[in-house]
Formats: sequence, structure tokens, C-alpha cells
Amino acid sequence: MENLLQWDPLGYGVDAYDTECVDVVQAVHELDDIEKLAKKIQAIYEFSFEQFIPLSKCMEKAKELMVIKNEEDSCSL
Repeated sequence: MENLLQWDPLGYGVDAYDTECVDVVQAVHELDDIEKLAKKIQAIYEFSFEQFIPLSKCMEKAKELMVIKNEEDSCSL
């Protein structure tokens, strides 16, 4: 989860996204497709902040999270 807690996609500061991080971690555990995960990440942040994060930015984060998911058996997302 540290990876997500350090991500500041909208420029509000890293402390602004605790709830969204939890939702994204749940999505990582539920989804195995990077594109679906990226769209879910985009939707989570857009719902909370009513701001759009480019899908390309969400794809980068989704790829990082899937690598972590596939490499480790821990909760280090």
C-alpha cells in the first residue's frame, strides 16, 4: 500500500488519498487485467475528487501494482 500512499496524481499532497488507496488495493486483489485495473483506478479517484486522471497515468500505476501483486505474497501494495 506504500506505493499508493506516495502517489499524488492530482497534486493535493500524498495525505489526501487514504480512502482511495484502500479502494484501489481492493481492486488490485479483485482484478487481473491491467487495463481494467487502470480504468477502475481512474473511476475511484474521479468519483472522490470529480477530477479526471488521464488513463495513461492510471495505466502506469496499474502496471506497477500488478508487478507488486505478482511478485509478492504480502500486503506491500
